[in-house]
Amino acid sequence: MKVLVPFKRVQDVASGDPSGASEARQWIVNPFDQIAVEEAVRARERGVADEVVGVTIGPATADEQVRAVLAMGVNRAVRVDDNREIDPYTVARILVAVAKREGPDLILMGKQAVDDDAGQVGQMLAGLLNWPQATFVCRVEFLADKRLKCTRETDAGLEVIIVRLPAVVTADLRLNEPRYVSLPGLMKARRLAIEVLTCEQLDVNVQPRTRILASAPGPKRSAGVRLESVEELFARLRQHDKVM
Repeated sequence: MKVLVPFKRVQDVASGDPSGASEARQWIVNPFDQIAVEEAVRARERGVADEVVGVTIGPATADEQVRAVLAMGVNRAVRVDDNREIDPYTVARILVAVAKREGPDLILMGKQAVDDDAGQVGQMLAGLLNWPQATFVCRVEFLADKRLKCTRETDAGLEVIIVRLPAVVTADLRLNEPRYVSLPGLMKARRLAIEVLTCEQLDVNVQPRTRILASAPGPKRSAGVRLESVEELFARLRQHDKVM
């Protein structure tokens, strides 16, 4: 069984101003995608999967995150060379082409990226492929006859569903704890080849339907004020903050 794991590089929130130049930002693998990579690698280590393929979309500078995924244990990695700011629909369309090229039995990915929090790519990808989907999954169990038992976290509690492969599954936070990537593992990953493809090679011609006009950090919060009574609170809200 082949598992395809899409992943995205996102800015490290501890690295500074998100509106700064791209070259000055610090990048990491999206945390939810790290969880998906970990689950796919564990499936291969248990003998359930034969091959784990990572795929990302981005410029050459994303190779550092590709090598981090290789160091986690994926068999090989593909980077679709595209330096545009692309939206979830565009990502899904490109991943459809990659999926048709690779022919995976399972696409396992994070439920959302922590930069835009869109949480749409997995659902769009399943719809475009016409595959079953299980989203926000916190537990996965491989069954016989190419079936997957997935436990989902919902507002009403846990929901258990069974999907038939091939399928798209998106990982939630409690699915697992990703392994620590050691320095020797990263050095070994630097010797592994990264397959680079273009949208032209994949026969994909898609333009983003949305674009980011600007981004800026939120205003800094003022220092808190201790009040002695509810009456004083209401007076401040009326007279100082003008919200009542």
